[in-house]
Amino acid sequence: MAMCHERLPGLPLCWSSVILSTQGMGEEKVITSPIWLPATVAAGALQAWRTAVQKRVSHSMSVNAAGLVRYLYGLPFALMLVAGYEMLFAPGGFPVLGRWFLLFCAAGGLAQIVATNLLIMAFSYRNFVVGTAYSKTEAVQGAILSFLLLGERLSPLSWAGIGCGVLGVMVLSTGGRRMGPMDFVRALGQPAALCGIASGFFFALTAIGIRRATQEVATPHPIRAALIVLATTICLQVAMQGCYLFLREREQVRAVFANWRVAGQVGLLSSIGSACWFTGFATAPVALVRIVGQVEVAFTFAFSRFYLGERMMRSEGLGLILVVTGVILALAGTR
Repeated sequence: MAMCHERLPGLPLCWSSVILSTQGMGEEKVITSPIWLPATVAAGALQAWRTAVQKRVSHSMSVNAAGLVRYLYGLPFALMLVAGYEMLFAPGGFPVLGRWFLLFCAAGGLAQIVATNLLIMAFSYRNFVVGTAYSKTEAVQGAILSFLLLGERLSPLSWAGIGCGVLGVMVLSTGGRRMGPMDFVRALGQPAALCGIASGFFFALTAIGIRRATQEVATPHPIRAALIVLATTICLQVAMQGCYLFLREREQVRAVFANWRVAGQVGLLSSIGSACWFTGFATAPVALVRIVGQVEVAFTFAFSRFYLGERMMRSEGLGLILVVTGVILALAGTR
């Protein structure tokens, strides 16, 4: 769906954009800028880095306190990114925001908080491997939801790539354990699997909410729209998670401010990484962004195996091949 910056006579702004994007093509043009690909790859790398750093401060915190650290310390950097972009590249007036802008930002931010908590809940069950694997179905769920809610259409080749990539990440998430297809089917009704599926669902809703919010920013510049949505969403997440922590886990508030030096690094990496994710969502289909972002899992896994000399199991090698093949197919389907 195109960015909302042109209007056809007698039609609302966003509907005009959809029609303009389809004229002469026969189908909707869902990739609006090539910047989505480098932004998505950078987002995956920054996410891995941020996760590694956050482990140093989250071991003594609750789930909600760790989440607040990510948002609270990331907010100043997000605001600086917006201010810097506005001064350097868009010195004119601030873009008009659609009436649904705040709603989509809040929905995306809340969905991310819920998804993260559900994923951590899946870790607490004995068969957490199944829950983790099912959470990786986010790209497939995102493709289905974005088709139903946003009207995004993907080519058959991209669909094949998404399915292949998700299967590969699910194989990798088993940690080399022997699990056949029937093991996953039998585990469907178990709490870990349900939490994993629900987590993937809410992560998919997060991406859709953010993509829709960027379409409410009246600018042809996707990075500008992404940064404005980022700063707004993080503000709302700080308010939501901060209020919950103060009311329900007040003893955790002190821990949020205890290790501010490392927490500041988490905030910086989180803001820059989210800016890259949001730029991807603003310019390409949700499912494509997520499946390309999963190549970060493959690179991280390959680094630990090849560089550190750890032995790779046959199933893990298969998972890597499936992920890389899925990314290649998904990209080939965009041409």
